[in-house]
Amino acid sequence: MDLGIAGRWALVCGASRGLGWGCARALALEGVNVVMAARGQAALQAAVAALRAELPAGAGPQIVPVVADVTTEEGRAALWQAPGGPGRAFDILITTAGGPPPGDFRQWGRQDWLRALQANMLAPIELIRATVDGMAARGFGRIVNITSSAVKAPIDILGLSNAARSGLTGFVAGLARSDLAARGVTINNLLPGKFDTDRLRATLQAAADASGRSLEEVRAAQLTQIPARRLGAPQEFGAVCAFLCSVHAGYLTGQNILLDGGAYPGTF
Repeated sequence: MDLGIAGRWALVCGASRGLGWGCARALALEGVNVVMAARGQAALQAAVAALRAELPAGAGPQIVPVVADVTTEEGRAALWQAPGGPGRAFDILITTAGGPPPGDFRQWGRQDWLRALQANMLAPIELIRATVDGMAARGFGRIVNITSSAVKAPIDILGLSNAARSGLTGFVAGLARSDLAARGVTINNLLPGKFDTDRLRATLQAAADASGRSLEEVRAAQLTQIPARRLGAPQEFGAVCAFLCSVHAGYLTGQNILLDGGAYPGTF
């Protein structure tokens, strides 16, 4: 299927690894020019090199790496000023940021809550605010926020993430149903379950430490709760993201798309 987005420009946050990398890869393989943003220079350079190696030599889309912390004003400014990038004229925006640490809410102070809100609610909103009007003026825009399955089924040790991501979800629910929908701009959330990423490995290690079990025992127990009996792969997450960004998904907006191997037990 031709997704109809070759030649457009995408900004993908957290693009050096994990789910952000999966999205950047899927879009680039569809011919989308991608600004790949991440905080770690070495990891980002390695991700860009690996992606360029998959693209047709001399004929692929443009890949522009930007080392930036998108949760800060300075980091976001670096995205708009990236040499070779489109300024703020992105057609596609994929937001994500590193999730806050797990733990017991009794251990968190005000600054912990503010950091979580800044990274996982306010920063995505700022990125949307900077790009969405241009999308609407051009008549095409796709915004996908990578949130978490915890939005639908909260995880007890991820209270900071539960709260911040749910706040973003509520904001998007209203914005997606504004006049933007009639102007060709869709806004959706992708809710990953358990994917084979550094973030999940850290969460499983925290659970192992708290329970006194080994990491292998915790991992095996987690897999029994997933009907697919495996962890998700970033590449398949990216494929769903790319479809949401395609011309074929123009009637799909304001939705929370859950990718969890069937783990969520609800009907709705």
